[in-house]
Amino acid sequence: MTKASYSDRKTVVSILTASFADNKSVNYIIKLDNKRKHRISKLMEYSFDYCYWFGEVLLSDDKKACALIIYPDKKKTTFRSIGADIKLITSCTGLSNAKKAMQREATIKKIHPHQPFTYLWFIGVIPSEQNKGAGTALLKQILEKSKTEGRPVILETSTERNLPWYLKHGFKIYKELDFGYKLFCMKSL
Repeated sequence: MTKASYSDRKTVVSILTASFADNKSVNYIIKLDNKRKHRISKLMEYSFDYCYWFGEVLLSDDKKACALIIYPDKKKTTFRSIGADIKLITSCTGLSNAKKAMQREATIKKIHPHQPFTYLWFIGVIPSEQNKGAGTALLKQILEKSKTEGRPVILETSTERNLPWYLKHGFKIYKELDFGYKLFCMKSL
């Protein structure tokens, strides 16, 4: 696992755009029109930037898997982050979905632990390389690093077929939310 540099942005965005094309949670907040894939790419650019500023962007050594991590206790509101939020609204969500996204995020934030934690925002693998171990290796390294730092790993997933994978790696579901789709809130043990 390596910490991505800003020059890896295009690679990470490409992996995540392909990995999350059919994700219920992602498609909940973007405008669903003929520019949907472009909008997902813009969401992933925003997510990369946010994690680059307030967390970590990680790549597997072979650059087939990546993860976006935020440390909520290290987040700050800056002119740059406000500008990114405005750009996200104009290029990706639109006003009506931005409101929906903010309400969803407020609901999720209320149930997050009141201690420092590692927030695994996205983890993805190039679709043709999935189920070959790259995601598992990356997740194990994230869990190991977070354990060393004394931080649980928190994530949400709307992809039910991924639940056994997370459970196998020591996560438990601590809350289920309903936004017209099920969102499983998970925490490492």
